[in-house]
Amino acid sequence: MARETIEDSEAFIAEVCWHYFMNEMTQAEVAKMLDVTRLRVNQAIQRAKAQGIVKIQIESPFIARTEMQSELKDVLGIERAVVAPANSGGYDYHRPTGAALAALITERVRTASWKSIGVSWGLTLDTAIRRLPRQSHPDLEVVSILGGTAQGSTFNAFGIASGFADVLGAHYSILTAPIYLSDGIDRDLFLSQTSLKEHFQKFQSLDAVLLTCSNVSDKSFLVSHGLPKEMEPEALIEQGAIGDVLGQFLDKDGNSVSKYVDDRTIGMPLDSVQAVPEKIMAAAGPHKVDIIRAACHRGLVDTLVTDDVTASLILERYRGQSVNAAQ
Repeated sequence: MARETIEDSEAFIAEVCWHYFMNEMTQAEVAKMLDVTRLRVNQAIQRAKAQGIVKIQIESPFIARTEMQSELKDVLGIERAVVAPANSGGYDYHRPTGAALAALITERVRTASWKSIGVSWGLTLDTAIRRLPRQSHPDLEVVSILGGTAQGSTFNAFGIASGFADVLGAHYSILTAPIYLSDGIDRDLFLSQTSLKEHFQKFQSLDAVLLTCSNVSDKSFLVSHGLPKEMEPEALIEQGAIGDVLGQFLDKDGNSVSKYVDDRTIGMPLDSVQAVPEKIMAAAGPHKVDIIRAACHRGLVDTLVTDDVTASLILERYRGQSVNAAQ
């Protein structure tokens, strides 16, 4: 039975609007999920428009997840957690997180005086680009920090760096190299080329990085389409790999598992990532819980952008560990 109490707090209105506008649910679906009447949902949407909460984007979609964000920040040892409401009935782990990342980027480019940001690539970042309002930041440079693959052009290195630059009114620099070198090619010699050397020097002055991650399964585009044939996922798993950040595979504690893979990866070294002032990771999905935790443990994340489904799973994992430790 739908709740009879009228809830007109900003948190409730923002959550209704998030599901309706960002998760593209119908008013009836939102009403069912939140256990309220459809009239209540419609009234919340109209009130949001009248109050200016809804414009091109939702101004404050995360208030309803404040407690979860605080707990997530504490257990992961990070500075900030942004948790977006997901549609658990038709779960899409890219859309809510991408929209939340777009809101965060808009806030940070306005307040943090970024001059240079490094970007990885992937579907979540592609989703963020599509959610960003057009802006003008002519002094901002978007720098790709990972080589690309022959497939997935819209969310590959070029598509992501140029896409962010276009919508932010910035300029960009592309890492024109494959993500993995062919076996037998000397990495140091390859990177001694002037254009690549100059590009890698840009990594030292980044104000922020936008990272993604994934596990070692077919759900990972990198695993499905980017790994050379001689890099078998099964072999990486046997070495303890639970996922990758920037093409470099980590174990559950955040340690690199394969020097062979690292030495063939053309991208920003993870030790260099740790030195960047602001490290933002956008990642969601049950399959990413372990690699998110590992990346945070490694010191690769200051701000995590995720959804409430993933956040709940991370918190459950930590609570389970606490119970086991107490027994």
